[in-house]
Amino acid sequence: MSLRGKNILLGISGGIAAYKCAELTRRLKDQGADVRIVMTKAAKAFITPLTMQAVSGHAVADDLLDPSAEAGMGHIELAKWADLILLAPATANLMARLRAGFADELLTTLCLASPAPIAIAPAMNMEMYIAPATQENITVLASRGFSIWGPGEGVQACGDIGPGRLLEPADLVERVVNFFTVDKQILAGVNITITAGPTQEALDPVRYISNHSSGKMGFSLAEIAQKMGAHVTLISGPVKLTTPKNVERVDILSALDMHQASLAQLDCCDIFIACAAVADYRPEQVATHKIKKQQGIDDLTIKLIKNPDIIADVASVENAPFCVGFAAETQNIERYALDKLKRKKCQLIAANDVAKSGQGFNSEKNALTVFSETERFDITLATKKVVAKQLLEIIAQQYSQK
Repeated sequence: MSLRGKNILLGISGGIAAYKCAELTRRLKDQGADVRIVMTKAAKAFITPLTMQAVSGHAVADDLLDPSAEAGMGHIELAKWADLILLAPATANLMARLRAGFADELLTTLCLASPAPIAIAPAMNMEMYIAPATQENITVLASRGFSIWGPGEGVQACGDIGPGRLLEPADLVERVVNFFTVDKQILAGVNITITAGPTQEALDPVRYISNHSSGKMGFSLAEIAQKMGAHVTLISGPVKLTTPKNVERVDILSALDMHQASLAQLDCCDIFIACAAVADYRPEQVATHKIKKQQGIDDLTIKLIKNPDIIADVASVENAPFCVGFAAETQNIERYALDKLKRKKCQLIAANDVAKSGQGFNSEKNALTVFSETERFDITLATKKVVAKQLLEIIAQQYSQK
């Protein structure tokens, strides 16, 4: 029962391999998973909703505009319910529509609306599979964080022999099990400290200088790192986010607070990820009482002084941890990131363009370009949890080679 408590959304599109989904569903349920089925219109030509309802124990969802579904488990509720979306079989048509971002039926809409990871199990004629358009679509989807499982090779329904067969149900179930368990080994036993969120630099008892950081990227990193087996300490500025399960949280307000808390973790820190948006400057003097407007005076001058550089100070200590910095920039992304990597003695810098709409601060999505001294890794726009997973995989790989 290795999938006990896991919610698997199985999306079936219109291919002959759809007949395997009854066995696939039964095997997933044998492992303890709760499986719900979404079918495209074409899928119903190959296997009936009644069959899938019988093996899953749930009514099959197939209509984007079904009023009764919206009253209960509508497409948004279903999107939030899933721990994993498995598209099997995934036809060339389905992958093309996913790549383009279509929301023309229930299954594609769910894929757009869900924060859950998505695994694609391709199945089609071999010539369709090797076609340049299909291969480009698969490459783009993989770069967005989709897992690509298969296809297998062998004799196909059309008589051709080659790549394009849907992986067997037992193989797909094994991959689902591994998806939820193997990642735990990547950072097993590693102590990771992550900073997240903004800092607040007080002007007086009621005002402060801050920024637009929501903390979502750092919290996503903490959640995924813990699932990968790490012991995680999360040092967070003031945010309205729930502490990830089994993560130790330290709350701070100012950059000085975060600096002190970060240095205090170094005795048990193997990897330090500086994801927080720390204020570069703070007021030299904090007023004891609220600063009042002065009649006849239209200007107010506040002297700011530089805050300590947290990541640079952490990287400079003896036996320093593996350091990963973040560079939130609005221009010259690569140049500023590489300069920061060198100046701050980091092993990796994750740079993002916060000037782009729909990513970075106060967004559900992000995109990163990660630099080491010799390599570059591109993480394309995806939900912050997907981005966090890909970034941590890069960190784990680089850390193991240090």
